[in-house]
Amino acid sequence: MKRVKNVLGGKKGDSMRKTVFLITIGALLFAGAAFAVDGGGKDSSTAGPVKSRTFNALNYGAVGDDKTDNTEAFSECLKAVVAAGGGRMVLPDGVYRGRIIIPPVSKPITSWITIEIIGESEPTPVFGTVGSFPLQQNGTIVKSLATSGAGVISASPSPNSVFAAFSAVYVVLRNLDVRTYDNPAIGGIDLNNAMQCRLENVFVNTGVYSVHASQPTHGTKGLITPACNNAALTILRNVVVTGYHTGIQVNEHTDGDNIVVASNINGLEFVFAHHASRFGRVGTYRNTHHITVSGRHGFSIEQMNTEQPGPGQTDAQNAWQALVSNINDPKNLGVADINYWVVEGNVGAVEKFIRNGGASIQARRTGSGIHQGKE
Repeated sequence: MKRVKNVLGGKKGDSMRKTVFLITIGALLFAGAAFAVDGGGKDSSTAGPVKSRTFNALNYGAVGDDKTDNTEAFSECLKAVVAAGGGRMVLPDGVYRGRIIIPPVSKPITSWITIEIIGESEPTPVFGTVGSFPLQQNGTIVKSLATSGAGVISASPSPNSVFAAFSAVYVVLRNLDVRTYDNPAIGGIDLNNAMQCRLENVFVNTGVYSVHASQPTHGTKGLITPACNNAALTILRNVVVTGYHTGIQVNEHTDGDNIVVASNINGLEFVFAHHASRFGRVGTYRNTHHITVSGRHGFSIEQMNTEQPGPGQTDAQNAWQALVSNINDPKNLGVADINYWVVEGNVGAVEKFIRNGGASIQARRTGSGIHQGKE
C-alpha cells in the first residue's frame, strides 16, 4: 500500500497543489470584494456621500468690512447648520457688523444638537489697570451698535422645546472678539435660553480699553450662561469680559479657568443655582464689586487674583472703577471657598480684602492658612 504523501507526489501532485492554491486565493478575493460592497454586512448601495457640516458665513452673504449689516446673512447660515443636524459656522478674519441670533431648536428633533461659531484667529484680549491701549482690529470681530436686543450673540427660546422652553442647542463659541460700544444698551453674549455651552478664546468688550470704559448705566451683561433648570452646563476657557454692568452672570454647573473680568460694576455675579460652580484662576481688575452674589449659589474659586487702582490711578471718568467690595453678598446667599491674592496699584501686594456680608463664604489669602468667614 502506497503512503498518502505519494498521492500528491510527482508532477500530478504539483498540479493539484497549484489548483488548490488558486481556488483558495480566488475565494478570499471574492469574499473581500463582497465585504467591500456590502460594508461589512450592511447594504451601502443606497448610502450617499458624506456631507460637510462646516458652513462658511461668506457663502451666505456675510461681509467683514465693518460696514455691512450681516444679521440676515448669519441667520441664513445658521438655518443651514440646523438643517444639517448641527455643525459649524466659520467666520474668516474681518469686522462683522450685526447680530448672531441662534434659531430655536425644538421637536421633532429628539435630542439637542451642537452649533459651533468659530472665528479664524484667536483674539487679542487687551485689558489692564493703567495706561491707554487701542483695541486691535485684527482677527474675527463681531460688533453690534444696536440699542436693544438680547446680545451681539444670543440663543432664541423655543416654544416647543424638548426641555421646557429652552432651545435644544449646545453652543460652542471659539476665537471671537465680541464688541458693543461704550456704556452699551445691548449685552455681549446671551446664552440664557441654550441648553449648554462652551466658550474658548473669547473676548467680550465695549470697544474701548477697559480702564477708559464709561460707567455702565443700562444693566447689561457681557456674558449670560445657560439658565438653571435646563440641564445647564457651561465650560469657559480663556474668556475676558470688560466694560459691562455685569461681566459674567454665572448660572449652575459652570466650570471656568483663565477668566478675566475687568472694569465692570459686578465682575462675576452668582445667581440662584441648584448645582455648584467651580473656577480655577480668575483675574478681577478694577471692578466696583469683584464678586456679587444675588441668589443661593455654591461655588469655589481656586485663585482669585485681583488688582485694585491705587493712588492717582483713577480720574473723574473712571472713578466708578474704584473698589467698593471684593465680595458683595449682603443677603448671605453664597456658600463658597475662595483663595485670593490682592495687589494695589503703585503699592504692591496688600492684605486688604473688603466684604459686604458673605457669612458662609470662606475667603483665604493665599499662603495664610486663615479663612475669613463663618466656620
